[in-house]
Amino acid sequence: MEVVSSGHSCLAFRQTPSGAWRLSGTGLGPQHIKLARPRKTSIHCVRTGGASNPGDSGKLHVSHVFHVSDIDAARQGIAKKAGEVEKVMIPGLPEGADGSQISTGLWEWKPKLTVYYEKSGNKNSKAPAVLFLPGFGVGTFHFEKQLKDLGRDYKVWTMDFLGQGMSLPCEDPAPKNMVGDHDGESYWGFGQDSEPWADELVYSVDLWHNQVQHFIEEVIGEPVYIVGNSLGGFVALYIGASSPHLVKGVTLLNATPFWGFLPNPARSPRLSKIFPWAGTFPLPPFVRKLTEIVWQKISDPRSIQNILRQVYADHSTNVDKVFSRIMETTEHPAAAASFASIMFAPRGQISFEEALSRCQSQGIPISLMYGKEDPWVRPFWGIKAKQQVPEAPYYEISPAGHCPHDEVPEVINYLLRGWLKNVESEGLVDLPFLEDPSFEDQGVSRELEFVRTGSRKSVSVRLFGSKTSLWSQLTSFLKWHASNVTRAMSR
Repeated sequence: MEVVSSGHSCLAFRQTPSGAWRLSGTGLGPQHIKLARPRKTSIHCVRTGGASNPGDSGKLHVSHVFHVSDIDAARQGIAKKAGEVEKVMIPGLPEGADGSQISTGLWEWKPKLTVYYEKSGNKNSKAPAVLFLPGFGVGTFHFEKQLKDLGRDYKVWTMDFLGQGMSLPCEDPAPKNMVGDHDGESYWGFGQDSEPWADELVYSVDLWHNQVQHFIEEVIGEPVYIVGNSLGGFVALYIGASSPHLVKGVTLLNATPFWGFLPNPARSPRLSKIFPWAGTFPLPPFVRKLTEIVWQKISDPRSIQNILRQVYADHSTNVDKVFSRIMETTEHPAAAASFASIMFAPRGQISFEEALSRCQSQGIPISLMYGKEDPWVRPFWGIKAKQQVPEAPYYEISPAGHCPHDEVPEVINYLLRGWLKNVESEGLVDLPFLEDPSFEDQGVSRELEFVRTGSRKSVSVRLFGSKTSLWSQLTSFLKWHASNVTRAMSR
């Protein structure tokens, strides 16, 4: 047992039992570093063996190959013939003991506000630190494949945001009266008065920003690379914009470009006063009634299954563990009131665009890795971010949805390793796919192949060039979509 204390914080590590809550991570093995830039190069990083623990059930057992079609090639604006897309073999996931060991911890940031986190790569003392931030409704468990794999080469961290996952409160922030208060009997936070520690508690993006900032300062203790998915991407940019001394670089994985509906009191003090409630405890009576109705619907197992079917493009992906961990969270007595606080919390003090602009002006490296089939954060948003920061590499992955790090971790880990090496070497190591200088302007597509559970799988990845035009991409997408509709109607 290792115990580390800092100020008012106390954290403890304990070894996670083998097989408990764990999915196997990915393995890349050694990469070939090219300082020269040949015109055409194949990168072969082969590791025999595949994927996750042999005992895991429900894993992918069918090989499903996806090819870049002529229509895709035209949409990409790159002249290529069928079969001309270069194939690159990358390794699958490390098995069993090959993966990095994961430790867990609890950090008491403030009284009654305890943050759950996980880390791996303890022995990589001289390696860079990488912090993964999850999306809304999930948590540390969504990055198990990164902890297992990338922890072999880096110091890897992830945490649950307050009000979510295992960072939900351990005490009722607004207990109900003993007599005469029977509304929402199983829910915490539905009382008439808040506890002193929860008087100003709001589960907002500003709270999560402060949580992450202090976590880096007090627990990690060194500047980090931050990788954020969805909501986590928004928070990652926010940290980079406001605390550049703590951030070495930011990678966005289908980052949500906005968060919150109500005006921020710091930015719009007069407008914010119009709204009678903004996510504080206790919940007003009308919000309690509404929350009960909505929560019963969205916490229903069928609703969660439907959401997972939406956000994962490849329905053969095993999401059983993700589903079970989400269900565990919904059963926490504080989950419903926390959800209400999140939904009614004000927007952050800076917008996504402002944060991206500040990171760019402060020289913080940015990379973009987006699943193409995301039904929520459409490719438009990734292209828009690329337009704002042209020097940022933007990789579009297909088939992949809103959570590419969990759906195609082999690809994300491969790209992340390459990006980290490029930044750490100050450009001496090429970014993935950029062994040819012309690709920086025009872009390039590759087909990445890997082995998972004994079967070969193939995923298309396009690196957008710096001359990518948002208007041309939208026009091409509309033409591509129209041609699909026409074909469907003619059948």
